[in-house]
Parts: sequence; C-alpha cells; structure tokens
Amino acid sequence: MIDAPPRTSPTRQRGAGLLRLIGIFKLLKGVFLIAAAVSAFKLIHKNLADVIVEWQHRLHIAPGNAIVERLLEKALTVNQRQLMLVGIVLLAYAAMFTVEGIGLLLLKHWAEWMTVITTSGLIPFEIYEMVHKPSTLKALAMMINVAVAIYLVIHVRREVAERQQRRGAANPT
Repeated sequence: MIDAPPRTSPTRQRGAGLLRLIGIFKLLKGVFLIAAAVSAFKLIHKNLADVIVEWQHRLHIAPGNAIVERLLEKALTVNQRQLMLVGIVLLAYAAMFTVEGIGLLLLKHWAEWMTVITTSGLIPFEIYEMVHKPSTLKALAMMINVAVAIYLVIHVRREVAERQQRRGAANPT
C-alpha cells in the first residue's frame, strides 16, 4: 500500500497553533474596533462635553482633573461629521481584522499574505506615532506587529520552499 502525500506541509502543521493564535488576536482587535465604532456613532447626536462630565461623575474623578480638562477642550473641536468618519474608519479596520482573523483560524494561505501586507503597511504609521507621542503601549503594539509580520514572512517562505521541493521530488526529470 502506498502512503498518500500529506495534504498540509510540515511547516503548516507546526505553525497551525500560532497562526490560530494570531487569528484570535486579529478577531479580538476586530471586536474591539466594532465596539469603538458603535460608541463613535452613538456620540454623533450628543454633546460630547456633557458625556465627558457624566463619565467624570460616574468614575468619581475630581473636578479640575487635568485629563478631563484636556478631553473637554478636545471635545469642543469635534463635530458630528468627524465622529461619523471615525466610526466608518473603525468599521473598515474591523472588517479587515475580522477577515484576517477568520482566514488565519481556517489556515488559509491568502490570509497569511493579507496579514503580512496589512500589518507591515501599518508599521510606518506606528513609527510616526512613536516618534511624535511615544508610549509604552504603542511600543508594545508595534513590537507585536513587527514580530507577527516577521513570523508570517518566514512561515510563508518556508511553506513555498517545501511546496517547490515536493513538486521537484514528484516530477524528477
């Protein structure tokens, strides 16, 4: 009896757990962005300053708090059109992350490439943000994104090399 060739490459089998973990991470980002978009849409017909003051009271933050004061200053400059745009952009990113996440959970090759391209494409913006407004959270997010992109590039290249090697072995000249 002849053994059938494996349907998935050894690299794909070894990396399945990590690919699915990245997929779950992408899905969580998508869910978070959907929640943020819904929040932005809910704020469209409200007075942002009133909402901030209401949350200040709910969270028992003392009047005159510097963070609350800055938020109130910024709230005065935000209009309904900007909130709508923020909500739409957040939904677009949520859709992208959700598609990536589902594709990675299903171990789809296209999802690996999509994730490499989208994750790598966002890194320059993260670098810009780090230069102008550095923070530990931004640095951590950027490191995770760089690590994911590097891992996926290496993973996809190994998979392509294995596929070419199997083709070469199956079709000796």
